Amino acid sequence: MTAAVIIDSGGANIASLRFALGRLGCEATLTRDPAVIRDASHVMLPGVGAAKDAMDRLRAADLDVLIPTLRQPVLGICLGMQLLFEASEEGPADCLGVIDDRVRALRAAPDRPIPHMGWNRVRPRRDCALFEGVEDGAHFYFVHSYAARESEHTVATASYGENFSAAVDKANFFGTQFHPERSGPAGARVLRNFLEMGQ
Repeated sequence: MTAAVIIDSGGANIASLRFALGRLGCEATLTRDPAVIRDASHVMLPGVGAAKDAMDRLRAADLDVLIPTLRQPVLGICLGMQLLFEASEEGPADCLGVIDDRVRALRAAPDRPIPHMGWNRVRPRRDCALFEGVEDGAHFYFVHSYAARESEHTVATASYGENFSAAVDKANFFGTQFHPERSGPAGARVLRNFLEMGQ
């Protein structure tokens, strides 16, 4: 289908992402090789864990310099989406700087434990190719303690005490705070839509 790659950022969701892509007929290559990433048709940046640790791994492979220069479709998933921002309160950490904003800690409450974990409705805010054919209010699976506020780059929101960016885009960069690979048919549609970009 596509010459897609998954950046080997050490995320715990890599196996489930590869399985989900395989169901769509895409055998994505797992790599940290800058040349392979640069030549790919589509690039995915997954992530589960701490922003600072993930950025340390990217810097060790010189990928912190490469990723912001990519021109093909790029999809950050969960922590991978957060890494697209300028910085995160988690650490704190300086991130990739593709989107000029900071990721902030979610606020806990008696009825809202942190991390935010489970299924949540996602509401598109404006047209985005990622959500073509996805029902408004479809449920997606989240696991996170940090989130990006709504901004001009927000294409969909979710709410956990307050609204936050469930998905973002800027030029060829896209991000989902939810895990499409664990979100059933709606998540599969988001992944398919991403893989079909540019075709």
